[in-house]
Amino acid sequence: MRQYILSETNWKTVKQSQFQVAVLPWGATEAHNYHLPYGTDNYLADHIAAESARIAFERGGKVIVLPNVPFGVNTGQPDVPFDMNLNPGTQMMILKDLITVLDRQGVHKFVIMNTHGGNDFKQIIRELNLLFPKMFICQCNWFKMPGSEQYFEDLGEHAGEVETSFMQYLTPELVLPLSEAGEGKAKIFSIPELNQGWVWAERQWTKVTKDTGIGNPAAATSEKGETYFKVITEKIGAFLYELAVLDPGNMYKDR
Repeated sequence: MRQYILSETNWKTVKQSQFQVAVLPWGATEAHNYHLPYGTDNYLADHIAAESARIAFERGGKVIVLPNVPFGVNTGQPDVPFDMNLNPGTQMMILKDLITVLDRQGVHKFVIMNTHGGNDFKQIIRELNLLFPKMFICQCNWFKMPGSEQYFEDLGEHAGEVETSFMQYLTPELVLPLSEAGEGKAKIFSIPELNQGWVWAERQWTKVTKDTGIGNPAAATSEKGETYFKVITEKIGAFLYELAVLDPGNMYKDR
């Protein structure tokens, strides 16, 4: 039993604890090239949240991880079988209900541990902040953490070297041989400005990539996955600990 994993712990333990931070892993269920499972984002969400919480908990931060939400925003893949979609409005209602529980019970620090690029909780958090003024709500996107170029050759965003390395390390039994994987080649928009970041439009996934991957997994290894998994969970664990022990009245300081 891991006390910091809600689905594993029990009422006897919980009623004697005063948790400071609740972490909600949020993934997706979608195709990940030919070689990775549909649940890749969910396996990553569970493992990253659990290990990060362990690090924070063992340092004295009272962190608890809620069960993972396994469906994300996949509005750009309606023609890919079983790419399951939750609309942002649905995500808002789920979060509102869950935060209502935490707010009522005195857990006022909440982290969404996001592992899916299609999920973006920024605007939802803005709205929730008005509804729950006592709550501190944030999203953590491990895939936006700087420094991955030190560990990987190809930084493709979906089912590429990074995610494949993680899965080779964490759940190797679910990964097909790399000889089975597609190259993860992806088209870009014909209008240059749409590729520069300051103009945005949703991509129609099957018009962009034939194998559903974006990024070549060929150089992926379990060793790379283990190394980078430890790097990011140590950083996230340090953040969770700092958030747990921080007085809410001292959330800001002078530059």
